[in-house]
Amino acid sequence: MTMRLFHLAVQLGVTRPWFPSLGKHEVDHQPVECMGLTFPNPIGLAAGFDKDGKYYSDMSRLGFGFIEIGTVTPKPQSGNPKPRLFRLPEDEALINRMGFNNDGIEACVRRLEKQKRPPHLILGGNIGKNKWTPNEQAFRDYEESFSALFSHVDYFVLNVSSPNTPGLRALQDKGPLNELLKHLSSLNRAEDHPKPILLKIAPDVNRHQLSDIAEVLTSNQMSGCIVSNTTTSRALLTSSEKQISKLGRGGLSGAPLFNASTECLRMMREFVGKDMALIGVGGVNSPRSAQAKLDAGANLVQIYSGLIYEGPGLVRDILKALKAREVK
Repeated sequence: MTMRLFHLAVQLGVTRPWFPSLGKHEVDHQPVECMGLTFPNPIGLAAGFDKDGKYYSDMSRLGFGFIEIGTVTPKPQSGNPKPRLFRLPEDEALINRMGFNNDGIEACVRRLEKQKRPPHLILGGNIGKNKWTPNEQAFRDYEESFSALFSHVDYFVLNVSSPNTPGLRALQDKGPLNELLKHLSSLNRAEDHPKPILLKIAPDVNRHQLSDIAEVLTSNQMSGCIVSNTTTSRALLTSSEKQISKLGRGGLSGAPLFNASTECLRMMREFVGKDMALIGVGGVNSPRSAQAKLDAGANLVQIYSGLIYEGPGLVRDILKALKAREVK
């Protein structure tokens, strides 16, 4: 409802009384060169917010340098039963068990063909498999979405880490992951102008698993990694056990994820070296937490839950703080 009202306000040109800077698509910030792309600034909107490519043009007005649409699957799917998205205000956290609800790749492509992309905005495409597709055939789903989206996005993200599609995280295991990345890498190299491909991983992996993932990323010449997706852990929550139990399963995002995801990011940088692109996401809700991701080794940073709790000014607050630090 909020996004529909925001979209209408943008179309009618009545946003300026509340957000004077919304008429500008860019924020004064040093561009970031990464993966062969020029990002207007290092702050992006994480996947999951604009699943179907409906609102990226509107959201760019908040100052994002890049926006990632999806996760999109080859065929439409309704996702898990509602209710499936919950707030934990005491923890500034969200629990979701959406289950890749989306309109499918064909509908997404039609929207991208109709909408005019804001100038200089970098657009990413986050792709996954349909829940009924067995893992042994998952590469076909990723291939279908990759081919359909290829001419409409600037980079791709392979989502193998959502906790809300049964069995999906098994694709993070070294063998299946290597086969999937090898297949997508081969398809990409066959294109005249290959696109950067990144992998999005879970924070619920140990150091040994991270080492394996880094090895597979490097051997298949992937462009980067997004660290991280939501967690299944409920550690460090201050909300009552009764409330947490009532909400049930799903991926946890927001402030409680920050430490685990940042440590995961730091280790991944150690494993992949300085040249591979890393995008830090998880618990970013302030300029300080955004800077911490950059300090831990991220080239770029994404937000989602922080936007829900801190409001639309968060992006520009972060960028202003980063700019001030840059000037100093």
